[in-house]
Amino acid sequence: MPRIPANALVMVADGNGARLFRNAGTDFRLSLHQDSVLEPTDINDDGPAGVMPPESGMRIDEATFAKQLAHRLNEGALRQEYDHVVLVADPRTLGQMRPLLHKEVGQRMVAEVSKTLTRSPLPDIERALSAS
Repeated sequence: MPRIPANALVMVADGNGARLFRNAGTDFRLSLHQDSVLEPTDINDDGPAGVMPPESGMRIDEATFAKQLAHRLNEGALRQEYDHVVLVADPRTLGQMRPLLHKEVGQRMVAEVSKTLTRSPLPDIERALSAS
């Protein structure tokens, strides 16, 4: 895992929710502090990310939320709200978000971690990000 710079944005997400953190530590010592919790909103007014999943209901809602998360990262990058970002998401959500991310997000991306950690305690998230 590459080092996570001080003040980097860390998004830990799955199809049902996301937690946003900032690295309040240094470039060499990770110390995450939670900024906010995101939940799906206006799912019925927004469509899913990419190709419509073959399943219905919950899978469509998860794909729609993945799109909302990608848009949130895109807007933040374009507004210069962060210089560095780490994206931690379950494989499905990560796959749905990737094609929707703006090149500005890609330029700020320090790491992508394909794990489900959204409901994990903070020490477990820090440990997963600090592991080499």
